[in-house]
Amino acid sequence: MKTNFLLLIIGLAVLAGCEPKPAHEEQEAFSLSDAMMNRIKLDSVITQPVRSELTLVGKVVADENRVIKVFPLVGGSVEEVKVELGDYVRKGQTLASIRSSEVADLERQSIQANADLLLAEKNLRVTQDLFETKLTSQREVVAAQKEVERAQADVNRIKEVSRIYGIGKSSIYTVKAPIDGYVIEKNVNRDMQLRSDNADNLFTIGQISEVWVLANVNESDISRVRQGMDASIQTLSYPDDVFQGHVDKIYTVLDPNTKAMTVRIRLHNTSMKLRPEMHATVTLRYTTGGQLATVPASSIIFDRSKRYVLVYRDRSTIETREVDVFKSLGNVAYISKGVKPGEKVISKDQLLVYNALNN
Repeated sequence: MKTNFLLLIIGLAVLAGCEPKPAHEEQEAFSLSDAMMNRIKLDSVITQPVRSELTLVGKVVADENRVIKVFPLVGGSVEEVKVELGDYVRKGQTLASIRSSEVADLERQSIQANADLLLAEKNLRVTQDLFETKLTSQREVVAAQKEVERAQADVNRIKEVSRIYGIGKSSIYTVKAPIDGYVIEKNVNRDMQLRSDNADNLFTIGQISEVWVLANVNESDISRVRQGMDASIQTLSYPDDVFQGHVDKIYTVLDPNTKAMTVRIRLHNTSMKLRPEMHATVTLRYTTGGQLATVPASSIIFDRSKRYVLVYRDRSTIETREVDVFKSLGNVAYISKGVKPGEKVISKDQLLVYNALNN
């Protein structure tokens, strides 16, 4: 009897455990709240040409058409240098002063030439007076006139030389900036002695509102490079900034040592962040042929060795869909299978939605 009673109790317990749960305990349908709708971002699936990229190493240089080297026109001792490397200068601004024996000699020549001119003019007046009184010939008047012209030419020559040299009435030669720009090279210091046959420039002034980036292309990649290609530039100094330009020139001659070809990218530099000699990473993008559906790379979810996107129809209809990613390039992911053009995907805070849907 006791055994039968225990079996009855166990049977009742099993039946109680098999009773269905109340309807109010069933899982509610998923729907995005207003707060989540404000947080997420939706992007459309679009078809784009498949592109690839080529990464090059280069450096920033000044535009050679906007650079002027400043040479000394005389030798002497450098009295003063008024600018430093990197300074911005205006056209006509004094860069340096040189005390020169050549300038002093030019001043002496100017004084002598003016004295000769005054003497020649005086002789001409005397000769003309004598000619009027029939005490000299026409030939003497013409000779005196020629002497005045010669003296005047000598004075004009010295004035022009002084104007070119920028010389005043002293033995100081002033080196001035020929254009507005930055001092990108400086090869002179105070008390330096300069020879009159010096072939080295003292300064280089460059305008860097536009700059070039010179990059090397390996021989195996030459066929991929075309003039006019879009280029993205990044530097160590500003790693978060991407500067946009295009391939402006392709140098057809290869470096005999590296077997690399040089390409030139022209960039607007209105922010003045790019400075000559900066190292640069250059990314060139080119079309490889064909078209594929694309989504923002940020929309891809990687989970359990597979890739997914969240396809959005409305706040209550969101599908977790597996996709085949052909390749990712920058912020674009090319999808070979899984989505269709025109569909919308969640590209921001999609992990929160994914976890809510799949947990």
